[in-house]
Parts: sequence; structure tokens; C-alpha cells
Amino acid sequence: MFIDIDCSQQKKYNQNAYGDYFTSKRYPETGRLVAVLSDGLGSGIKANILACMTATMLLKFLEEGSSIKKACETIMNSLPVCQVRKISYSTFSAIDSDEDGNVKIVEEGNPQFLWIRNGEILEPKFEVITSKEFPNRHMHIYHIKLEANDRLVFCSDGVTQAALGSKDLKLGLRREGLIEFVKKELLREPDISSSKLSKHIVKYAISKELDRKPKDDVSAVCVYYREPRKSIVFTGPPYHQDKDKYYAKAFIEFDGKKAISGGTTANLISRELSIPIKANVNYNIGKLPAISYMEGIDLVTEGILTLTRTYEYLESGEYKDDAAGDLMKFLLDTDCINFMVGAKLNQAHYDPNLPIEIEIRKNIIKKISDILQNKYYKKVTIQYM
Repeated sequence: MFIDIDCSQQKKYNQNAYGDYFTSKRYPETGRLVAVLSDGLGSGIKANILACMTATMLLKFLEEGSSIKKACETIMNSLPVCQVRKISYSTFSAIDSDEDGNVKIVEEGNPQFLWIRNGEILEPKFEVITSKEFPNRHMHIYHIKLEANDRLVFCSDGVTQAALGSKDLKLGLRREGLIEFVKKELLREPDISSSKLSKHIVKYAISKELDRKPKDDVSAVCVYYREPRKSIVFTGPPYHQDKDKYYAKAFIEFDGKKAISGGTTANLISRELSIPIKANVNYNIGKLPAISYMEGIDLVTEGILTLTRTYEYLESGEYKDDAAGDLMKFLLDTDCINFMVGAKLNQAHYDPNLPIEIEIRKNIIKKISDILQNKYYKKVTIQYM
């Protein structure tokens, strides 16, 4: 199974920094994923520093092999108390999961998470640990076993306290309001991604404010435990030309979505598999070369120029409606991405008239791979040919 996780956030109105902080790390070799959502005291720069410190320290403890219970207890007992408000500098939710569905969750101060199965909310048992240093701090520890298509939703109190004090929601949206909204979203779109669901939750919470301006930092983290969506991208001809047919056959028989990036690569597949290439004569968007069509292949684009622009789009999180935007959406719509990267040099890439920022294929694929794993939590493998 694949753990689809993503976080959406919005900072408090009129603030320059997020007071909530989310961090996550995936370990492809073991299938383990750890994540932390922390809510810093107050808002703005101070809250950002406090939340960032809490989340990164906790993730570091977990990376170094500490049990989630021990790591969270250490953080709970170490966080200072605000001398003015007499409460902890930050709260947090920590998740430690694997691809077999074994999940450990620790919450300290954050709203209780949601566990959804078949449209219903499950209420798991938990252990409570009280801080030895601060008697008003309590950790809730959960050990749960996920099944296929289960979902988890974590949030900061900017969600559950949205519209607090308003005429219709005097006590805020609360957990009950969040449950009602999430159920409706899952009924409307049962296979909705974690990215899309988290964005909808944040947008909904803000919409409940009378002036549509968030009165606190708003964060939602969604986890979707499901069958992985797989894709493959073939770019660049193999170093040994006598293996063209072998790699073309492996590509077309791949069980998942398929993309080709590069005119030479498309011609290789067309030649070896007798699949004609059809140019899109109506595709005239942006400065990038047009996409093409090949039967049985989901996307066919030009190579280095498009890959370089795709990396820029992934880095910024924004894209235009062009070939690189199509490739970005192709990559983000899947979980496990395989790159088949040919090692044969293309002399066109050494034309001094081409932009200096264009990377050779291996480097740009490595950069795309890194950002897909570190920013978008994808599983990526690269096969050099």
C-alpha cells in the first residue's frame, strides 16, 4: 500500500509568516513515513520559530531511532511556558507509519485527529501520559491499524476554532463541523487525493469567517492509505542502441501511466513498436514545443526544455497551461514514479545558442526526483540505461 500524505496551510490574516509548521520524511527502503504538525503559540514570526523548532526537533529524534513515545515525551517535558499566557510554547501531532498500515500517533494540545473508514468515523483507544514537569500537559498515544482506503485528518485549532464567536458558530467550527464537511467531501469524491482534500478543508474553514479572513493560522494534514498510483517517464535514448527494443518493450508493458519526454525518445518508441506519432497542430500555448500523441501513451513532450521548465514549476508550486504544466500534473497525479533515463549524449544540448541554465538530462532528472520526494512526498526510482 501507499501512504498518500499532504498538508495545506494558510497564515493568519495580516501576518507575514505561518504560525503552524509541517514537516515529513519518507524512507523508501523501509516504507516508513514520519510526519509532524506543530502549532506555535500566537501567530507570526514568533509562532513560526516555535512551531518550526518543535517539529524539526521531534522529526530529528524519530530519524535517529527514538521511539515516538519517548521522543514526544521528551519534547512535551522540554517546551517552555509563556510567562504571559501561562501555556506551552507549542502543541503538536506526530505520526509514524509504515506501508503495512501500522500507525503510531501522538497528540499534545492539537485537536483530535479523524480516522475515517467507509465514510464513518472510528474512535480508537488511547493512552494518556501526563508531563512530570507540567501537570497540565497530556499526551494522547494511539496505536492503530489502517486498512485499504482508510483516511486520517489532522489539523491545527485554526480549523476547529474557525468563526469562533460568530452568530452561527459561537464555539467555532469544532471537530463535529470538520467531520460533517469531510464526510460530504468523501461522499462527493470518494477517491479525492490528500492534497486536494487538505486544500478543501483549509478553504472551508476560512470561508466560515464572517469576512473570509483567517483569524488564526490554519493547517490541515490528510493521509490516504491506498493502492499506489504508478507512472513511468522515458527520456533519452539508451547508451547501447542494440538494447532499444528491450527498453521500449519494458516501457510499453509497464503497469501504470506512461510519458515520453524527448523527440528522439518518441521516435525510438515509434520505430521499435510501430506506433505512429501524431503532432498536435492546435497546441500553441507558451514558448515550449507542442505535445504529441501516441497510442497507449498518456503524454508525449519535448525533452530538456520541457523537463527544465517542469522542475521550475515543481519548485515554485505554480505552472502555466503548457507542455511542462501537463508533465507536472502527470507527475503529481501519481505516487510511485519511475524514470527511464538514456545515457546517450544528444549533441543538440551542447549548442552554445541554447540557454545556459539548461541542465543535461541526468542532472535535471535528479533535481526533479529530489523535489518530488522532498516536497511532494513521492516515491521515485531512476533507471539509467
